[in-house]
Amino acid sequence: MKTSVTGYPRIGKDRELKFASEKFFKGELDEAGLLATAKSIREENLLTQKEAGITYISSNDFSFYDNVLDTAFLFNVIPQRYKDLGLSDLETYFAAARGYQGDKGNVKALAMKKWFNTNYHYIVPEIDDDTVISLTGTKPIDEYIEAKELGVETKVALIGPFTFLKLARFTGSKTASDVSSALTGEYVKLISALASKGAGFIEFDEPSLVKDLDASDIELFREIYGIILKNKNGIKIILQTYFGDIRDIYKEVTALDFDAVGLDFLEGRKTAELIKTYGFPEGKTLFAGLVNGKNIWRNDYKKTLAAIDKLGVSDVVLGTSCSLLHVPYTLRSETALPEDYSRHFAFAEEKLTELSEIASIAGTDYENSEVFKNNQKLFEGRKDSEDKEVRARVSGIKDEDYVRLPAFEEREKIQKEILNLPLFPTTTIGSFPQTQDVRKNRQEFKKGLKSREEYVKFNREKIAECIKLQEEIGLDVLVHGEFERNDMVEYFGENLNGYVFTQKAWVQSYGTRNVKPPIIWGDISRKAPITVEWSKYAASCTDKPVKGMLTGPVTILNWSFPREDISIKESILQIALAIRDEVLDLEANGIGIIQIDEAALREKLPLRKSDWYSEYLDFAIPAFRLVHSKVKPGTQIHTHMCYSEFTDIIPAIDAMDADVITFEASRSDLQILDSLKANNFKTEVGPGVYDIHSPRVPSVEEIVTALTKMRAKIEDTKLWVNPDCGLKTRGNEETVRSLKNLVAAAKQIRG
Repeated sequence: MKTSVTGYPRIGKDRELKFASEKFFKGELDEAGLLATAKSIREENLLTQKEAGITYISSNDFSFYDNVLDTAFLFNVIPQRYKDLGLSDLETYFAAARGYQGDKGNVKALAMKKWFNTNYHYIVPEIDDDTVISLTGTKPIDEYIEAKELGVETKVALIGPFTFLKLARFTGSKTASDVSSALTGEYVKLISALASKGAGFIEFDEPSLVKDLDASDIELFREIYGIILKNKNGIKIILQTYFGDIRDIYKEVTALDFDAVGLDFLEGRKTAELIKTYGFPEGKTLFAGLVNGKNIWRNDYKKTLAAIDKLGVSDVVLGTSCSLLHVPYTLRSETALPEDYSRHFAFAEEKLTELSEIASIAGTDYENSEVFKNNQKLFEGRKDSEDKEVRARVSGIKDEDYVRLPAFEEREKIQKEILNLPLFPTTTIGSFPQTQDVRKNRQEFKKGLKSREEYVKFNREKIAECIKLQEEIGLDVLVHGEFERNDMVEYFGENLNGYVFTQKAWVQSYGTRNVKPPIIWGDISRKAPITVEWSKYAASCTDKPVKGMLTGPVTILNWSFPREDISIKESILQIALAIRDEVLDLEANGIGIIQIDEAALREKLPLRKSDWYSEYLDFAIPAFRLVHSKVKPGTQIHTHMCYSEFTDIIPAIDAMDADVITFEASRSDLQILDSLKANNFKTEVGPGVYDIHSPRVPSVEEIVTALTKMRAKIEDTKLWVNPDCGLKTRGNEETVRSLKNLVAAAKQIRG
């Protein structure tokens, strides 16, 4: 059986791309040096897959920042404001991704959103009425040739035109239908150019097909691929889908002249049923996504081989369910991870072995093979993953445990009297810059080079400095800065029973931002109070209110690698009870404002609206309420969400029954405001007034303009003023300047 990998991680085994890119941004590495680093990563990725025996290896799956942004630049979908900067092509690309502030201008970055149901972020293409779509880039061609010269024949992976148009933001009067013909024509030119270089396969990635599609969507898809498939130029075309099933368009897809169709059998709940009901055409190849591209647990060969046997399809290629971009590089880097754990895991490199092993025994008497027997030993049960006390606690949850009393309106009055904050109160989302000395202090403590007393002393000094700085800036509600935390999920995981941690299992979140998701191994419970010590100390340094800072249960689960032996609902409720213990301890120690971040609430939301409540929101929203339902009326509960499309779940977010919610909003031009107003959003709200993922400093005027727009849609008494997100990744100087402008803008609006 042949094998296929949809895409491969691109940050480098030791995050080489991150460090080279950051040096490039600082002027410490020239463009040639950055390009050389990128080439070496691509070469290693290709050769690793070739040595593993993978049949269909992708080229053009690499990106300096994001593949959707690459596609925009490939077809000249570049807003004029970035071209006007007069930068090099690569610098212009980064300006669109990160924003630019320098001697050549001052422009904000393009909007950034979550990539379907993952923690990866894509850059939103922007198409206005003057955009001239044209094949001006050569990246897919260059990287195909580069692979060929290395001795690796690849399928060229492209973001498909349908998905590109569905993800793009149209800022003028034109719609996707108005520009689809022009875009399709340029894709045809690209196919011709690749054919002239000897390319044999092109993979069109169309994940948007797994969402709810209406008649106009289906017609748009037909029009696009009706043209493309008539102009294949001898190249075989693979339509690749992932993150779900294509129930709305399966018959249309299989009727078209695709040479192969890639389907997800893991998240695609109805994929197998579609094939059983409608069949799969002879003469087409099925790329069966049966090896999980999003989680790190070993594949159960028995289940996978049984699924292949049931297909009844003559020509099957075994593939990953999606790109391996969403898992770490290799277990070989985890030298400290005990074998009792590691043998149950498969990162990207190990998934290549899984693909090859399954393919080698498919169609044989595999149950007698050593490969199969060794695999099955992994699934004989892990007794150490169960905690009877935790499970009893979850089963004892009652309906009233999800309800906070009194109702929001009464709590709001009580809290305003207690806190006595000014109109348009100012605050930050939580973290302050993690400077080199902060990281060094934490690392030395973990390595045993510093005593706990030294570690605590250093952090207390940093907290005191941070509190003093916020007082000087003039912020109304302060934070302790989170200097003890490596990551908003990993930090809590380290203080919970049931987690396993890695050393170098980095995964790209966006651009140069990489995260190291912890692994949920067993049932979750809290070991001891986690944040109380730091919050109490911060509160002792000031007369102003200080927020206790926690990560919510949905985000902790969504930004971890979850278990596959129990339900998502069960895991979330276990975590919710552990975080509730922390909330009540903070309150008991005098912390009157507690922020419970749910940055990833939307992440695991099913891509089809019909599945939202039955599969997710019916337990995710109550789980958040479970965390804070027992606090006193005067304790103000905040939450935060970032970089997702929230407009269609505003009622569900309001039902979380928080007192204040802060949103990412600046990069999406405050589009969420209309939805808040239309849904009579009751919760007090702080839409972010500036983008913290960009190094540029917003002016006072810019923030005043944003606040003025907000006031048109949000009552003055409900509006908070804050950045988009935490300030951990920013530098001290830009942070101080930005926050001073934020406070000045709030004071100007009060006036």
